[in-house]
Amino acid sequence: MSDTEIQRLTITKPDDWHLHLRDGEMLEGVIRYSARDFSRAIIMPNLVPPVVTTDDASAYRERIMASLPAGMEFSPLMTLYLTEDTDPADVEKGAESGLVTALKLYPAGATTNSQSGVRDFDKVQGVLEKMAETGLPLCVHGEVTDPSVDIFDREAVFIDRVLDPLRQRNPQLRVVMEHVTTRQGVEYARAGGDNLGATITTHHLIINRNAILAGGIRPHYYCLPVAKREEHRLALREAATSGDATFFLGTDSAPHTDPLKEQACGCAGIFTSINTMSCLAHVFEEEGALDQLEAFASLNGPVFYRMKANPEMMTLVKRDKPVGFPDRIQTGAGPVTVFDPMFPLCWEVAR
Repeated sequence: MSDTEIQRLTITKPDDWHLHLRDGEMLEGVIRYSARDFSRAIIMPNLVPPVVTTDDASAYRERIMASLPAGMEFSPLMTLYLTEDTDPADVEKGAESGLVTALKLYPAGATTNSQSGVRDFDKVQGVLEKMAETGLPLCVHGEVTDPSVDIFDREAVFIDRVLDPLRQRNPQLRVVMEHVTTRQGVEYARAGGDNLGATITTHHLIINRNAILAGGIRPHYYCLPVAKREEHRLALREAATSGDATFFLGTDSAPHTDPLKEQACGCAGIFTSINTMSCLAHVFEEEGALDQLEAFASLNGPVFYRMKANPEMMTLVKRDKPVGFPDRIQTGAGPVTVFDPMFPLCWEVAR
């Protein structure tokens, strides 16, 4: 060990169970960062137009693989965007082919490019029954879009109004509560049994709503679901570092160009794939739980998705001086600001 290295941690190479790669020039600009640190990722389908059929997913996967830099290996796990017109037969086709790993539920209007999402859940009951039959998971963006519900309460209300009734109606359906942000979400996931899992993002372990609003509006900390009060952040930290197999990493890394973030009606999303593992090592060390990082980042997700853990390993090294990450990256679509955790990052992935 050199005099600049003070600690090493070797874990199974992680996966990202919730990732936005976008398309076109943005895809080409960001994919290298996910492929560098993650073996697999669940790819979000909310493109314009969205990925709604197995054929769409196949074409998108080809574009992803074509954008992968030479010499890098990465397995995109494709999802379909659930709409009220989704064909159960196409879902079955995608599942049986192995191309489609999950379907994504966006309540209409809940987040970026969610206009085609579900309004009437009776219209997708046939699809949900087919998914329960095939074992295909439903990845859920868990927020109501009722304008009378405060944005900070929309996850908790969604659990009561939508998610719990949906699961009671479809008890065999396997569900992932994506990017949980509240104590209520953690508690519901913990009590949900083997058919319920939950992802937690890098940034929700680090920021609360003060990061967005205190001292001025900071658009690069704005995401959906929005960061909540400190009590919720602490509940997420406890869940992620507990070793509980219910919880696993889904970064929800969601790049937007700076001009789209820094405007009167800026886009929701935080780009974290470049420094997630450094951030997580810091958080888990703070919580005295470095021994649980592998479970959260590398093991619990494959168990829920009924896949094997990756055979490759990753070594994280803690330096005695902060590791340098860029403030932003340049893509063909424009500059993208990198998530700033507001503390020095001394852990890095050994290259």
